[in-house]
Amino acid sequence: MRPMLQKSLHRWHAMLGLARQSPASWHEDRLREEIQERDAAVTLVERLSESSDVIFTISRAQYDGFPVADLPPLATLHNAPIYAFMLGKFTMRWAFYRTTAYLCGAPNWKTICEVVNPAKDNKLEQVALRHDIDPVAFVRVGSKLRPFFPLLP
Repeated sequence: MRPMLQKSLHRWHAMLGLARQSPASWHEDRLREEIQERDAAVTLVERLSESSDVIFTISRAQYDGFPVADLPPLATLHNAPIYAFMLGKFTMRWAFYRTTAYLCGAPNWKTICEVVNPAKDNKLEQVALRHDIDPVAFVRVGSKLRPFFPLLP
């Protein structure tokens, strides 16, 4: 089952098209941060979300060629919802940014590969600037789109 899980996640990461991050210490630092956030989570939804961030960080590191930790098994009652949450959360964020760029008339909208949490306007502005999109328009459109995307925490 593990090779099938890793192959599926590899394809998913390829679709997301995130920029490769190196060195391994970058991934190790992110993983340490995400574990701290998961451990500090109080509610069930917060814990689910932060656990999905931990798994995302591990799978992204593996995709980038840095096996910083082993992925937890998918086929458990505890982990299956975390994997499902992760796939939904990060795919929705990716789609949100592409849709926002498209509605802003950005000619490069198909190249937008972002998954940062767009709940704050400053994150939208940063993404717009990274992709040479008018940040004022991007924030305006993104703010209007937020209610239509289940942007999971």
